[in-house]
This record gives sequence, C-alpha cells and structure tokens, in this order.
Amino acid sequence: QVQLVESGGGLVQAGGSLRLSCAASGSGFSIYRMDWYRQAPGKERELVASMAGGDATVYADSVKGRFTISRDNAKTKVFLQMNSLKPEDTAVYYCAVVADFRRYWGQGTQVTVSS
Repeated sequence: QVQLVESGGGLVQAGGSLRLSCAASGSGFSIYRMDWYRQAPGKERELVASMAGGDATVYADSVKGRFTISRDNAKTKVFLQMNSLKPEDTAVYYCAVVADFRRYWGQGTQVTVSS
C-alpha cells in the first residue's frame, strides 16, 4: 500500500505562483509513474502533468510553459510548480502514482485563482 499526502494548495491571484507537493509513504513499493490531475467543479478529472520511467514528462496543452513537474531522487516526492496561474486553473489537484502495477491517489488539495 502507498499513502499519498498533498500540500501547497491555496488562494492566489491571477499571475501568481504555487508549488504543490506530494509525499508517498508505505513500505516495499516501487513507483514507476507520478502524475498530477485536477478536477474543476462540473468537469471531469484531467491529467495535468506526468513523469515516468527515465524522467520523461508530459503536460496538458493548457499548462505547457507554465507548470513544471519534478520529483526527488528517491521517487517518494513529486512536485508541481505552477506559474502564471489563471482563474481557469482553479480546481482540486490530485497526486497519483503507479506503483507495483497499481494506481494510488492522494486526497486532493484545492487551488483557487482569483481574477
């Protein structure tokens, strides 16, 4: 089992920045892929950024050039640096990892961007 705890969400003005963190804990796991998703009210959950294998990264078109996913060397923490935030980035952001062929989710952290 892997437990994920996100932090770093909050309220920010448009144009501002936030850095989300996600810490994985448990025992005997090996994380292959680390993702950030988000879900806005009334919308489906969408992939924001992903990092897998040899640090290959993928970003949603809507965040390219503004968001950066990174991780620590131990692959137990994943971060999402969010710059130039827009009101449409408002959502609950979820950390997700694939470990030992299973997907695990964090509880989510709210990000609100005011105009």
